Amino acid sequence: MVCIKPGHDPRLIYRTIVHHGRKDEPKGFTEDGYAVLLDAAHQQLGGPLVVVWDNLNAHVSTRMRRYIAGRDWLRVFQLPAYAPELNPTEGVWSHLKRGLTNLTSRSIDDIASLVKTHLKRMQYRPTLLTGITARTGLDFNPPNIGP
Repeated sequence: MVCIKPGHDPRLIYRTIVHHGRKDEPKGFTEDGYAVLLDAAHQQLGGPLVVVWDNLNAHVSTRMRRYIAGRDWLRVFQLPAYAPELNPTEGVWSHLKRGLTNLTSRSIDDIASLVKTHLKRMQYRPTLLTGITARTGLDFNPPNIGP
């Protein structure tokens, strides 16, 4: 998640899943995984969240809608059907993948370790995250509403 709060540096909050190819092992995040991530972000950021995300099945499922409805501190807006250029997380993935090209690894665990290392480095580069969010062209500053 790329987290933006006006007047503060952007933050990157992430979780990873390693898929070893086992039958009952999840290949990616489920609604429960996203719920845990959103709860953790709410605790880390210490306030309500406004989430803007794509139309991944897990994001728009009935189960996720129930989860969202049960959190008064959470508002969710969906991006248009296919708009990766508006999604800052796509910029994070793009930067991450460029940083992992031409690397040789021995196992999926080696790759997972490299991914975590690169994501951790990105967390400490607010100017990179600012650049990624700027490329979306979206205005993340709420309008001033006077008294």
